[in-house]
Amino acid sequence: LLRCGKSCRLRWINYLRPDLKRGNFTEEEDELIIKLHSLLGN
Repeated sequence: LLRCGKSCRLRWINYLRPDLKRGNFTEEEDELIIKLHSLLGN
């Protein structure tokens, strides 16, 4: 099986990484994002 670096990376990110959180942001995460955005900007 021959894979290039890009396809290996995409497979790791999309399928093999078990700790990757999927789904919507929690209320606490939303608040943290808004707080940090106002502090740091884009």
